[in-house]
Amino acid sequence: MTTRILCVCLGNICRSPTGQAVLASTLPGIEIDSAGTSNWHIGDPPYGPMIAAALKRGYDLSDQRARQIGPDDFNAFDLILAMDRKNLRDLDAMRPAGSHAQLALYLSLSPDTPEDVPDPYYTRDFNETLDLIEIGAKAWAAQPHIASAVSPKER
Repeated sequence: MTTRILCVCLGNICRSPTGQAVLASTLPGIEIDSAGTSNWHIGDPPYGPMIAAALKRGYDLSDQRARQIGPDDFNAFDLILAMDRKNLRDLDAMRPAGSHAQLALYLSLSPDTPEDVPDPYYTRDFNETLDLIEIGAKAWAAQPHIASAVSPKER
């Protein structure tokens, strides 16, 4: 049963903190966290325009702080969701031997979407990022092994 999910992007200031907030809202009772593959923004809050766009949809990112994924995360989490194919390749390369976490693309269960969640830090399209992250969250929530881990009070 999947009970711990980690969302991962490059810097942990746009996509993965948003994925964390959306999944936490969609999957109450499941532990959700986020991290980046790089160390560029460690300790920084999410990017201001991303915070603002998420807040308009009811997701508060303001308490989150960027961190870099570490070797222990590959055993601490059951499912690690990469926001794009480059993140997935990086995760696969840094994954310790014998770790048990399943690695997947965040949008891998959403056939009518692109494979990658575009990085709004570069595209400036924060609404597109939110749209795709919400679609992905619904797809993951529909998976029986994840849905069964949702807090019974919240089903």
